Amino acid sequence: MHSVQAGSRSDFAFGVLAECRGSGDEAALRFENARAADPTALPLVERVVGIRLAAGDRSGAATLYRDLALARLDDLEIQITYADFLEQQGPGDALALKLASQTLEAALIMHPDHPQVIRRLFQQAQASGDRAKQAALLEQLSVDDPDSVLLYASLFKSVFDSSDLAALSQVDQRLLHAVELHPADQELARVASNHFHDSERRVQAIEILKRHAEAAPASIDLRTRLGILYFEALMNADGAATLKDVLTIHPRHALAHQALAKYYRSCEKPELARFHASELLKIRSGSPSDFIKLADEWLAADDPRPARLLLEKAVFNHPENPDLARRLAIATRRDPTTRALAARLFAEAEAIHSTTEPPEPAFLVEVAEALLDQGQSKAAEDRLRAAIKSFPPTAKKETSATLRRLALLWESENRNLEAARALRQRADALDR
Repeated sequence: MHSVQAGSRSDFAFGVLAECRGSGDEAALRFENARAADPTALPLVERVVGIRLAAGDRSGAATLYRDLALARLDDLEIQITYADFLEQQGPGDALALKLASQTLEAALIMHPDHPQVIRRLFQQAQASGDRAKQAALLEQLSVDDPDSVLLYASLFKSVFDSSDLAALSQVDQRLLHAVELHPADQELARVASNHFHDSERRVQAIEILKRHAEAAPASIDLRTRLGILYFEALMNADGAATLKDVLTIHPRHALAHQALAKYYRSCEKPELARFHASELLKIRSGSPSDFIKLADEWLAADDPRPARLLLEKAVFNHPENPDLARRLAIATRRDPTTRALAARLFAEAEAIHSTTEPPEPAFLVEVAEALLDQGQSKAAEDRLRAAIKSFPPTAKKETSATLRRLALLWESENRNLEAARALRQRADALDR
């Protein structure tokens, strides 16, 4: 590639400095001098073209590009840049569009199967409705070059009907051939696999990604896609194994956790489903209700530690949410390793007032137990009384248990014994 000559570098450097200082006129003069000293350097020409366009001198800008293109006919980058300039600056200008087409046609002669040249000529033929030329240009694309095959796959629908099996076969063959030659190319593998998957040929889609994963072990996203396709094809053992491999390499890959959580729920393995769903929430976060629902699953399964870890993340993300604060206090108390920290969390949770709903009776019972751990029996009694009043009529089992807990508290302190006996009778009546 042509580089800026040493003689023009100082002017270019001073031009950049003038730009930084806001001296537009000086910068323009410096860049003009630099280009004059090295008129075939593309970076310098682009700078001066920008200056002339800003000044409204479209003709002068076009002349600079034209002279550069004529001086360096063998430089494909410059020919494409000139053609793009003509198309961008000349909408509705038939002469400019004709010059752009001629420039690209000449470049195609020197570079017969270059995908960037063919893509631009294809778009011109598409704009003019010349389907025959579009088809001819597609056929010029290399069958061995990944970029050319990808371009063919993206453009063929513009020329051929979706029901044209012969055309579809051409795309199939080109993609399979390119994948055979370049199995590690990530974009090629993705497009090829999607092509077969979208046409309901899952086996071919899987084989492409399987080969890609072998050739490019670090291609985590497509390996994850392979695991998901295994699940779609009901090859569940292969899908789970593939996604576990992904997580071995990248433990925080969200999509892998999401797919495994969904799979384990479908095959009724709730503990594994909860684990991957929890990891997904920790990575992506979610709404307070998302965290609460999953934490409640852990607590219902009598496994408070994962619930606590999940809720710590939730409270960090949503510090003012009272429901999350209450759940975290409960999980912290139920986790034997953190039970001593629960009292402070319960106090903090009670201090966060909900404007919509009062604390749940189950939470009040948990607060009472935490207070009893601290030797605060009177405060615990108040919470138990409030819980008993708050339980709905349908919660007979919970109400009964709380009545007995309050009765036990009084009995253990040898007070309110008649009232304690009455509470137990009420509890017995609820159990019938």
